[in-house]
Amino acid sequence: MKTFGSCQLCGVFLSAGPKDCENGTDIVEFVLLGFSTQPKEQPLLFLIFLLMYGAGLLGNIMMIILISLDARLQTPMYFLLRSLSVVDVGFLSVTVPQMLAHIISSSKTIPFYCCMAQFFFFYVFGVTDLLIVSVMALDRYVAICNPLHYTTVMNQKVCGHLVAGCWIVSTLHSMLHASLLLRLSYRGDNHLFHYFCDHQPLLQLSCSDTSINEAVIFFEGVIVVLGPFVLIILTYVRIVVAVMKLSSSGRRKAFSTCGSHLTMVTFFYGAIIAVYFLPTSSYSSQRGAVFAVVYTVITPMSNPYIYSLRNKDVKEALWDLLGKRAFFQQ
Repeated sequence: MKTFGSCQLCGVFLSAGPKDCENGTDIVEFVLLGFSTQPKEQPLLFLIFLLMYGAGLLGNIMMIILISLDARLQTPMYFLLRSLSVVDVGFLSVTVPQMLAHIISSSKTIPFYCCMAQFFFFYVFGVTDLLIVSVMALDRYVAICNPLHYTTVMNQKVCGHLVAGCWIVSTLHSMLHASLLLRLSYRGDNHLFHYFCDHQPLLQLSCSDTSINEAVIFFEGVIVVLGPFVLIILTYVRIVVAVMKLSSSGRRKAFSTCGSHLTMVTFFYGAIIAVYFLPTSSYSSQRGAVFAVVYTVITPMSNPYIYSLRNKDVKEALWDLLGKRAFFQQ
């Protein structure tokens, strides 16, 4: 058996050595245990996650349509918000449909290579989400702290390059970690105490030496995962300093602009820290799965509503779109 160290970083337990790979046959499929095996709880879980998935798809797709069609929303801020909505559609769809299928099905299995594919795309969308959020913080910093140069610093071309860079970095990051997972051996127990194929449960099941995986996660993962978070914190410190120099009305407007972004960041990183930055001795796989719902389901579902509920331009664009539809139906 593996024995685990006393720290946990980026969703991985540090292992002292590999399991015995000599006994057993290679695993060809995994069993995702999910949240509960109690039959009475399955209908309620299915309904809750179906509603959240539907709300997430509806909100994000609506944001994509509104920003694409309305001329008032053709600004760098909304370009980044539309990019975030595209990512969130993929982020939701890479885990939730399979989870729904497993809840109502007696079979909880996922083929080995489908599991690896899910891992890859989950990390592509997840890391892209992290990076785009940090770019949005940079956009707010330039808009508030350097408004005279905003149109030259954060124009559509620059934002396009930044978003493309986010996708490239996340894809390379995911390819690296997926290839390192594929080199490991899996034999014997094939039960994953999670509702999707994530790093932590997969490394726990491996009977190979995972020290290389852990070293790469520590040195490369800290940059990719914690780097955007540090950038966001530093950015908002500068924003607060700049806002405090404004008049009271200017402060309210600036804080209102940044409030939705900070709300999303708090939910997103709060859940990640609660899962991945606790001591191993206090970690619970069930609690980890529950917190994972926050950043894999609740946050991408909530983003379009958090950004749009208090946004005058988005609400006007939505009413105009609904008005046009009503007009054409008459």
